[in-house]
Amino acid sequence: MNSAEMQRKILSAMGAKWAERPFVPSVTNYVTAGFVADCQLAAGCSAAMLNLPDEACEAAAMCSAFYVNLGTVVPVYEKTIPAVCEKLSELGKPWALDPVAAGLGETRTKLLLGLKKHKPSIIRGNASEIINLARLWELRDGDFSCGMVDSSNAAEDAVDSAVLLARYTGGAAAVSGSIDYVTDGIVTAASYGGSPLMGRGTGYGCALGGIAAFCLAFAEPFTAALCAVNAFNYAGKRAEKKCAGTGSFRSAFIDELFCMTAEKIAHNPFEIAECQ
Repeated sequence: MNSAEMQRKILSAMGAKWAERPFVPSVTNYVTAGFVADCQLAAGCSAAMLNLPDEACEAAAMCSAFYVNLGTVVPVYEKTIPAVCEKLSELGKPWALDPVAAGLGETRTKLLLGLKKHKPSIIRGNASEIINLARLWELRDGDFSCGMVDSSNAAEDAVDSAVLLARYTGGAAAVSGSIDYVTDGIVTAASYGGSPLMGRGTGYGCALGGIAAFCLAFAEPFTAALCAVNAFNYAGKRAEKKCAGTGSFRSAFIDELFCMTAEKIAHNPFEIAECQ
């Protein structure tokens, strides 16, 4: 597959579907839940931020896709996250996972270990999170180390781990950085754009996971992940030109998602290469 073929696939997958408002609920962290919801709503999906196991499982039965984010693990999530992921797996529903701070604390580690068998459709994280998750799931060698929200690795350092994760799940994995990488274990796309201002505000990575889940409502995992990454890189690049600082950047970024089209997503610069 080359970039031109992928552009055609994006246009076909997104097209009119971008305006169909699928229901894509989330179990996500309370620090960024509002921003995730704002970005999902701006892009065109129906969002719900859930905490309780019974509510999350009922939403899983009704949803087009689901988003799970481990950013702030509150006690109830020890029940909610395993329950909803088991339900999604049972129903065959697509879902996206953001393994925030993979490696930090026993509770988070136990939760991530438990999710291995449910094979998320998309895994999205920074380089350190992707490397740590591949090690935790015993897909690559190396010590499983303490993780934090900010990556201590460059995105390109995690591409091999992303490939292993994608091959294991049969879905896609995305690594965020100055260049974003998306892979299905067969090919890897490098997506360009974005803005350094995205690293100066809370929740852009979380929101990207939410948009990836939204795209899963009407595209297979690799196409969905690349659509989400391209949309964010396009929106970030455009918003930076219109803002005075991080506050106005946030508003301009949401506006760009609201005005997003399949053509903008398909033509954001990216390159495709076969995995080694």
